[in-house]
Amino acid sequence: MADDELIRDPKRLRALSHPLRWELIDLLTVEGSATATRCAQVLGESVASCSYHLNMLAKYGFVEEAPGGTGREKPWRATSAKQDFRLSELDEEGALAGEAAADALLEREMTVLRKRIRAHGLEPEEWRGATGIINSNTFLTAEEAAEVRTLIMGVVERYRHRLTDPDSRPEGAREVRIFTATTVAPERPEPT
Repeated sequence: MADDELIRDPKRLRALSHPLRWELIDLLTVEGSATATRCAQVLGESVASCSYHLNMLAKYGFVEEAPGGTGREKPWRATSAKQDFRLSELDEEGALAGEAAADALLEREMTVLRKRIRAHGLEPEEWRGATGIINSNTFLTAEEAAEVRTLIMGVVERYRHRLTDPDSRPEGAREVRIFTATTVAPERPEPT
């Protein structure tokens, strides 16, 4: 599984405009491969829905058939652990498609976050103390905001290989989702 370059094709971006497709990519990345039946079991969706969305993701190169299938039970795998697009680097059509993909990603992330926060109190003390929400406002220049983003991604990158290499996971390691957003507030009007 390789990390893709920036996604700029509006058609590929539109293929990411459904939250279930993000869930499928995540599941295949974590499990290595899975059939539509397995995806339906884990995600609480119908097999038909998972099969349809897997085929759409395959059409645009986000997933592919994995070896080892028998009959109609074909396994799928993600082609990349990373889907990277930047709205600032897209033309108008691409930006609209990218916004739809980003909306679907945010919808999926908020659903995951809500579920995990609700279950937070049920986790062992060591996990309750190690996880949670961080929210902070400050004033930065564009260069400083880019530096903060780079620093955060640098920490995450140190552990990324564990996602696709189960042998590198230490005992006691669990799947941990790190979601970060660096956003800038719109300019406020001057007081009158």
